[in-house]
Amino acid sequence: MSPPPNADDELLSRLRRFRSDYFTHHQQRFQDLVAQGQHPKTLFIGCSDSRLVPYLLTGAGPGELFIVRNVGALVPPYDGSHGWHGTMAAVEFAVLQLHVERIVVCGHSHCGAVRAAYEGVPDEARALRQWLQLANEALLPVVPGPEALRRTEQRAVVLQLERLMDYPMVRREVEAGRLTLHGWHYVIEDGEVHVFDVQAGGFVPASQAEHTGTGPYRPASPYVEHDGQVLPL
Repeated sequence: MSPPPNADDELLSRLRRFRSDYFTHHQQRFQDLVAQGQHPKTLFIGCSDSRLVPYLLTGAGPGELFIVRNVGALVPPYDGSHGWHGTMAAVEFAVLQLHVERIVVCGHSHCGAVRAAYEGVPDEARALRQWLQLANEALLPVVPGPEALRRTEQRAVVLQLERLMDYPMVRREVEAGRLTLHGWHYVIEDGEVHVFDVQAGGFVPASQAEHTGTGPYRPASPYVEHDGQVLPL
């Protein structure tokens, strides 16, 4: 009698199905990406949350997105004040080597990183505690209920756009008109991505938006919440 399948066996089956099903139908595409190299137009900075799937949201295929993911979709300051991180390296590589045309920062609803930034983490999670300090500027001086958490998730996205503009290669390309920045907030339960619109002063559902989000914008500009309350970052 054979042993029951385990998680490793399931993953092995998926690996085999990828090669036998998907790869056989797209083999030429993969070979072209090897022969010609990758030329993605978009750097996608997203949260590591398993419910956020960039390829599903964007309908992208192999070679179209350069993806970096971390807890909270956070961008470290360029000045190195929080140390050197893989996310910084990814931004530099995407802009300087791949010459991407847009950068998307994508947060999402029910973000565990945002909740943990308010509630704290276990003592053993030393790196996580340090990392979540990057979200401090987005936190609100309130007891975090559902509305405060949603606002913080969106404020965190805007904060990362501001940080990106401190990267000299990003600012140079943006000001030259060769690069655009976009802030997204994915509401998992609605299947809707809300895009940051600087003119509207907040996030607009993609189903009602006229574009995929705008940036950069003046850091001194107030961030207007949906109910009209002005909350500067």
